Amino acid sequence: MSAGPYSETADMPPVAGMTDAEAAPRTEQDASGNAAPVNAAMLEPRIIEALSTVYDPEIPVNIYELGLIYDVDIHPNGDLDIRMTLTSPACPVAGTLPLEVESKAGEVEGVGNVTVELVWDPPWTPDRMTEAAKLELGFM
Repeated sequence: MSAGPYSETADMPPVAGMTDAEAAPRTEQDASGNAAPVNAAMLEPRIIEALSTVYDPEIPVNIYELGLIYDVDIHPNGDLDIRMTLTSPACPVAGTLPLEVESKAGEVEGVGNVTVELVWDPPWTPDRMTEAAKLELGFM
């Protein structure tokens, strides 16, 4: 997996909505049915790295830095619920971008089933972008 625009995952901002309790070690069932540790704090940066490889083809900044990922909820069994938005309800990739997010997140080792919910509230604004995205797109 490519490191994306970051030299290390530690440079990435945390997923909105992730509490310390959610980042604590968890357990899941492995293939043999035994409890296997799932550490959300270790899984989160790998998920962010994967999401940082997804781009809206019309914008030269990844969707994570654009602020399109609102929340990633890591369940005890490794399943993910991702809440995301698009820059506009009329976005031409509305039918494909959530599927790409689901696919990329699902490729991360330790992740189970991935559910992506496309939401419009709160609406996306440029204020949700990282400083790097704002610089790249000329907002600063």
